[in-house]
Amino acid sequence: MDRTPDVLLIVDQREQTPLPFTKLKTIPGTLATGDYSIAGLEHLFSVERKTINDLVNSCIGEDRARFERELHRLRGFRFKRLLIVGTEDDIRQGDYHSSANPKAVLGTIAAFEIRYEVPVVFSPTPADAGRLIERWAIYFSREVVLNATHLRCAG
Repeated sequence: MDRTPDVLLIVDQREQTPLPFTKLKTIPGTLATGDYSIAGLEHLFSVERKTINDLVNSCIGEDRARFERELHRLRGFRFKRLLIVGTEDDIRQGDYHSSANPKAVLGTIAAFEIRYEVPVVFSPTPADAGRLIERWAIYFSREVVLNATHLRCAG
């Protein structure tokens, strides 16, 4: 018996290159915060996705203030992640389109993770990142259903 709940992922319509998903259905939507969420749980679950190039521009470049506002909004979610498609080694090696110092980029990521209480997760490929979001969404949805069931039974 498949115990996967009926989970529908919302992909923000501003996502220029959405991640591939194989287990869950997706719909486009407008999310106030993040790039991916779960239908019906948009106020609880949010994943902000960045490529290495986007991340560097968001940490060091002109987009920093906007990115920090996004991270600040993520603090209010029960489940939140900053999902970086790429590896820390990509950053260490300066494998991005910027002259930003790799140590400055990694330091900024570490500071943001602490300052905004948003876990940072690296995923080497878009396919791996899609699988991670699906796993998070499935398990998070299961927990929400279990908690609701316990509340109903206790009352």
